[in-house]
Amino acid sequence: MARVLLFGKLRDVAGWRERAVTPAPASLAALRALLASDDPDLAAALSGPGIQAVVNRQIVRGDHPLVAGDEVAFLPPMSGG
Repeated sequence: MARVLLFGKLRDVAGWRERAVTPAPASLAALRALLASDDPDLAAALSGPGIQAVVNRQIVRGDHPLVAGDEVAFLPPMSGG
């Protein structure tokens, strides 16, 4: 199982904040594809500019391997003020 968290506009688009995915996908790309297959609007939001992926509280770039028990969060772009 992988624990998936969505924040900000991603949470709003999907209509959920946290979800368990069983079994855990082998990679971040596989997880994105799985989430996209369930929700085209979320797929578009996840592929938008500035979306960051965080695995076990570490920002990752590109594809990243996943194992059971990983926590994956998707963060929208943030602005300061």
